[in-house]
Amino acid sequence: MKVIMTGGGTGGHIYPAIAIADKIKRKNPDAEILFVGTKRGMERELVPQNGYDIQFITVSGFHRKQLWKNAKTLIDLVKGNRQAAAIIKDFRPDVVIGTGGYVCGPVVRAAKKKGIKTYVHEQNAFPGVTNKILEKYVDKVFLSFEESRKYFKNPSKLIVTGNPIRKSFLVANPERSREKLGADANDFVVLCFGGSLGAEKINRSLIGSLKEFAEVENLKVIFITGKRHYGSVMEEITLRGIKIPEQVSIIEYANNMPEYLAAADLIVGRAGALTISEITACGKASVLIPSPYVTGNHQFHNAKVVSDQGGAILLEEKDLNEKSLFTTIMRLKNHKGLINRMAEASLKIGKLDAVDMIYDHLDL
Repeated sequence: MKVIMTGGGTGGHIYPAIAIADKIKRKNPDAEILFVGTKRGMERELVPQNGYDIQFITVSGFHRKQLWKNAKTLIDLVKGNRQAAAIIKDFRPDVVIGTGGYVCGPVVRAAKKKGIKTYVHEQNAFPGVTNKILEKYVDKVFLSFEESRKYFKNPSKLIVTGNPIRKSFLVANPERSREKLGADANDFVVLCFGGSLGAEKINRSLIGSLKEFAEVENLKVIFITGKRHYGSVMEEITLRGIKIPEQVSIIEYANNMPEYLAAADLIVGRAGALTISEITACGKASVLIPSPYVTGNHQFHNAKVVSDQGGAILLEEKDLNEKSLFTTIMRLKNHKGLINRMAEASLKIGKLDAVDMIYDHLDL
């Protein structure tokens, strides 16, 4: 059996593809799996790190404000279509699965022209443009949220599966994870991060809260800046003469995110679909701060699904500052009953069998 996984750009598109690929390999050890992405996306590093081969095509997104830039986009699309067709012809897959990002378009369409079974997975409550276009080319569309149905045209193709997450998130032990991170049994552990690339305004708000964190007992804050922001965060802390409190750990990136998530009592971060799926699968309370810079404001829609059901507090970036963030964290720390209710609501939202459902519908 030969499978092509395609998707890219951010971890939110790549990790679900890896989770699906891992499931296929567990069930079919002899399966050949090839990833197709772009050299600009995180897939260039993440896919090989997880043991899979990858090939690249040229593709870029359309510009809604600077229309003149779309001339290059169209040139890239023609080139990407040729490259995708060549990969399909050479690899001869039995199935192609897309998990989002512009790279999926040429690959899925090229596969469909050859009569190959095709599928896409939509992570967000507000679907991306690529997946809405690809609906007519695929056999099935897997959805993470029930709320996504209304944006597609063919109900018979839609299956709500949830967002596939890596098995390591489901098996991480909270007690052992807390011990490894140096958190005492009575500590309130807060994990703060802005997605795989980081988020500048969240980082600034946390920097402004460091002095206040130093005064709080039984608190441990894990502050993940994102690789591209770590240097500027540490520089600003130095320039402001702030001493990093003992209860705060500042790191640029976490390769062992399942352990960090398992150890936490509260998550503070963006509302990407993968982040939300991991948080809810682990049954964690959260403060979700949607990025206002993403297409269709889809992170707001993602966060609202969780907040409406009591699993999260939705804090919009326009209302975010060091005072509002610190106050929100402290309110939750000091109300154990509220945190417990949020955690229970979060777990009810979580989909633990998403990758199994997807695999069962692939008709392999």
